[in-house]
Amino acid sequence: MFGAVARKLFGSANERRIRSYQPRVEEINALEDEVAKLSDEALRARTDDFKRQIAEGVDLDDILVPAFATVREAAKRTLGQRHFDVQLIGA
Repeated sequence: MFGAVARKLFGSANERRIRSYQPRVEEINALEDEVAKLSDEALRARTDDFKRQIAEGVDLDDILVPAFATVREAAKRTLGQRHFDVQLIGA
């Protein structure tokens, strides 16, 4: 009984986890227009920049948002398919 009431008020553990990812998805979405304006060469160069940052010891979480925005744009250009928000959460 109490568990059902708590789930109604706060959501299930899964719903809370998914909600916790939403701010990152919003950050990725906010970069979409900026990344879409990049040339193909500039978009490719972002990958090299990410590799350099990782080699320098930058934490993966620090480049996660721009990296996902870059991958989304690359998929849109090469495959003609844009990743949905739920796909970003799953990734």
